[in-house]
Amino acid sequence: MLRKILLPFAVLYGLVMRLRNFLYDQGLFKSFGFNVPIIAVGNLSMGGTGKTPQIEYLIRLLSDKYRIATLSRGYKRQSKGFLLADANATAALLGDEPFQFYQKFPNVRVAVDADRKNGIEQLLALEEKPEVILLDDAFQHRRVKAGFYILLTAYGDLFSDDFTLPAGNLREPKIGAKRANMIIVTKCPESISDLAIENIRKNLKATQPVYFSTIAYDDSVYSRDNIVAVNEIRGQQKLLLAGIAKPEPFFAYLQGENDAVLRFADHHHFTETDLTNIKEKAQDKMIVTTEKDYVRLKGQLPAAQLFYLPIKTAFVQDQPNFDQTILNYVGKSTRNR
Repeated sequence: MLRKILLPFAVLYGLVMRLRNFLYDQGLFKSFGFNVPIIAVGNLSMGGTGKTPQIEYLIRLLSDKYRIATLSRGYKRQSKGFLLADANATAALLGDEPFQFYQKFPNVRVAVDADRKNGIEQLLALEEKPEVILLDDAFQHRRVKAGFYILLTAYGDLFSDDFTLPAGNLREPKIGAKRANMIIVTKCPESISDLAIENIRKNLKATQPVYFSTIAYDDSVYSRDNIVAVNEIRGQQKLLLAGIAKPEPFFAYLQGENDAVLRFADHHHFTETDLTNIKEKAQDKMIVTTEKDYVRLKGQLPAAQLFYLPIKTAFVQDQPNFDQTILNYVGKSTRNR
């Protein structure tokens, strides 16, 4: 009923976004290109499609061969303008996802700037400038023209089944998917059938390649000093907490019958009240959270209690083809610079 009430506003919003895209497509609004391979990873939906593990997949694929930089907006960070991660970086200054990149990949330059054009210019002005730039959550950032666009859509929440804001969760009309060089259906079941894959392809009506990936959970959880196998903790009483868009699979993977669960909003800023509540609920039990939440909670909860569960993107099929497509784009673009 609420969707029906909001539908006229969604139509108006969709028309505004169509006009905006038309003006960019016609060159009336200027897009800026750069003499460096730029891969933009994004979505049409509001969050929860797995952009962070996909960026990390690209880092692992490319970082042995090229100097890589990531550029994010730095959602909910407590800083402004361009910021390049260094030894003084924190999750509060960079945002949780860029700070996670910085901690996991020390050889990658990690930057944040809401103005992606300025951010790219700043990165290219570095003495040792990057050879490839990965734009995190920049599909709608039309002011910068990336060389390659990867559009993510979550299994069970396909953009083709959704509406534009505020009646649905789409940031722009579905026709925007045509700008993508490829589409990845993320968070698929590992056992997804060939029939289900074919039905999704038909539903998306995509003219570009469509890949299917799943979230691969680590078989261990990690603290500052310890590593514990997931099989060892499933039967233990523990506190599970998550501040991500769609935490249900995380909880399902770890949750035991007697576990306590705490849910927070995506990118939640943990207050002193939150921390006190977490400690009271946990008592002396293990606290297990997501990797994204861990970078914000580290140092604020007892190190011996606080663990995180890493995740990775894994392709259900056609991984070699996906890898080669990305390597071909970057290699060709680098040669042509």
